Amino acid sequence: MPHFRIREAADLLGVSDDTVRRWVDTGALEAGKDEAGRLVVDGAALAVHAREHAAAAASDPTGVARSARNRFVGLVTRVVVDGVMAQVEVQSGPHSVVSLMSAEAARELELEPGRVAVAVVKATTVVVETPGRTA
Repeated sequence: MPHFRIREAADLLGVSDDTVRRWVDTGALEAGKDEAGRLVVDGAALAVHAREHAAAAASDPTGVARSARNRFVGLVTRVVVDGVMAQVEVQSGPHSVVSLMSAEAARELELEPGRVAVAVVKATTVVVETPGRTA
């Protein structure tokens, strides 16, 4: 099972090192020591915490049931309208989601920077990659 140093865990969760240390200090996240005596977090424990943290942090303001599982609650950070099309960017934690839609839809949704929005992704193909593998 992989282990992550505090900085790596913080980067993966999109929080500060201090936040991860507070979670460890309060017992919200289990940690141990590696061979060099550095504080590390077990990958499986980090995955559980990430899932719980994400569920608590990103409440869906619509309350509507949907079939799509990939939902990104965030803030609209950019809207570019060009003729009949619009490009809308939503920042959801460390993730940026870009949507192309009709300019009419962007206007009807009153999309503008600072507005809360939910980017819903329904895809038949999702590519999963892991770092450091070559074969």
